[in-house]
Amino acid sequence: MIDAAEADVLILGAGGAGLCAALHAADASPKLRVTVVVKGLLGRAGCTRMVQGGYNAVLTEPDSLEAHLVDTLAGGGFINDQELVWALVTEAPRRALELEWRYGCLFDRTREGRIHQKPFAGQSHDRTIHKGDLTGIEIMNRLTEQTLARPNVAVFEECRAVELLCDGAGRAAGALVLDLRTGRFVAIRALATLLAMGGGPTMYRVIACSADKAADGVALAYRAGLPLRDMEMVQFHPTGLVIPGSLMTGALLEEGLRGAGGHLRNGRGERFMERYDPRRMERSTRDLVARAAFLEVAEGRGTPNGAVWIDVSHLGAEVVETNFRGMVKRCRDFGRDLARGPVEVGPTTHFMMGGVVIDTACRTAIEGLFAAGEDTGGVHGANRLGGNGVAESTVFGGIAGDVMAESVAGRPLPRVAGPALEDLARRVTAPLERPATRDLYALQRELRDVMWEEVGLVRDARGLAAALNAIDSVAERLAGVGVPGGPALNLAWQDWLNLENQAMAARLITRSALARRESRGAHFRRDFPVAAPGPLVSVRVQAKDGVPAVWEEPVAFTRATPDGAVAVSSMIEIGD
Repeated sequence: MIDAAEADVLILGAGGAGLCAALHAADASPKLRVTVVVKGLLGRAGCTRMVQGGYNAVLTEPDSLEAHLVDTLAGGGFINDQELVWALVTEAPRRALELEWRYGCLFDRTREGRIHQKPFAGQSHDRTIHKGDLTGIEIMNRLTEQTLARPNVAVFEECRAVELLCDGAGRAAGALVLDLRTGRFVAIRALATLLAMGGGPTMYRVIACSADKAADGVALAYRAGLPLRDMEMVQFHPTGLVIPGSLMTGALLEEGLRGAGGHLRNGRGERFMERYDPRRMERSTRDLVARAAFLEVAEGRGTPNGAVWIDVSHLGAEVVETNFRGMVKRCRDFGRDLARGPVEVGPTTHFMMGGVVIDTACRTAIEGLFAAGEDTGGVHGANRLGGNGVAESTVFGGIAGDVMAESVAGRPLPRVAGPALEDLARRVTAPLERPATRDLYALQRELRDVMWEEVGLVRDARGLAAALNAIDSVAERLAGVGVPGGPALNLAWQDWLNLENQAMAARLITRSALARRESRGAHFRRDFPVAAPGPLVSVRVQAKDGVPAVWEEPVAFTRATPDGAVAVSSMIEIGD
């Protein structure tokens, strides 16, 4: 038996993108029925809450929208969708002020009472708004409070979307949702559906993102037939904690440490960034710093634990303890004193720059289906600047909410065939019907290891081909794995579903990485160690006859060119 529910606007995911979409849609009309589905608990799950650093927005001169645009494009290797970037930089100031004035966020202030903006790597101006180093908690707490205050918003907690639904004409019709607590399915029919589930590259061995992520949105989009772009672009943050023997290895020490003047040293005590970017040093972009740290260790200049050191103690213990309270506490939980000495760090898998192809209104190729946040590609290109992630989520989440609310007016609910729903449910419950085996977590480790070793910071054709074979083998063997127990509160079953989606996303990442025969941003090929000459391209992938078809599309320079020419000159008023 599959339960039924209805919504005008269905939002899959409840991070910054999902909740901003919910609030914008709910406020567009009190008559709209808005439903939010979240895999965990509202306000407690996902990656937005984990944001330490801040929120990029142009608020005062001499910073400008043009500077934010060019910084984002340069950081992204100029393969970004420039119209999406322009939407980000022009809307971010308004959304940041909306977060304060409308939703109640309280960001740090200067002595003069203005919003404080700190320096972040890869940016030409101090533009990162923050709440100490706990910015994500502030944003998510306030968005959650506001969501709960809207009577026309319903929340399905501890539920996961397992398949997107379409009507007979191929238009989006909602989603089939699994209640993790009861094991029951709910078919939620909706006029407009938003994918805002967050990427989460948890198919790697060392991660900084929320462990409840499994690239679910990317997998749903691929199975629905949507085109995706630049899936090879996976960001590795340079400063994840290294705690031998602990699952906390990979947890972030955020970019503000480097922005404030922190030093990175190898096992010999050398500030190794002098070899890789002598002008920007530790304030270089994440891709370059992470790769530099990786190479220092690979070439025998790491610490005994295979790491490098980050040191901010020269700033003074009081300064560090005042400005980086969250990170100081995190380090002390593991016997490290960030305020008074160096701490071991290393690259950690952080963010997926690739994802669903969207336009500036968050529309996808399927009518009625929208996407926002880390499920999408194009905003960040080959490398995301710190502070642009939560800005992207809230900016495009708000845009999606507005557009969806307008698009559903006067439309009837779509119809979905009952037998099709039953077939989908049987596919999802298949692991429960098979005899329980012990292979699930061995396959999980195998996938994580091969992704880290062959599809990580340094890649080549041989390793990528071997990884693709290993990923296919994991997926094939997973199809025969059974899990014990019944459907209610079955963590093994959820891990099976997670691994299915992780393997699918891993395959798309690896196929795309094989197709990009150059090094650009986060994608470094030792067999093609420089950027390719000629036109810049975006790598696309889409399901064709059950397999990923990969092709290239040229990048459109609608706003700026790599030689520095900027085709825009407009400036918005800060109070808009």
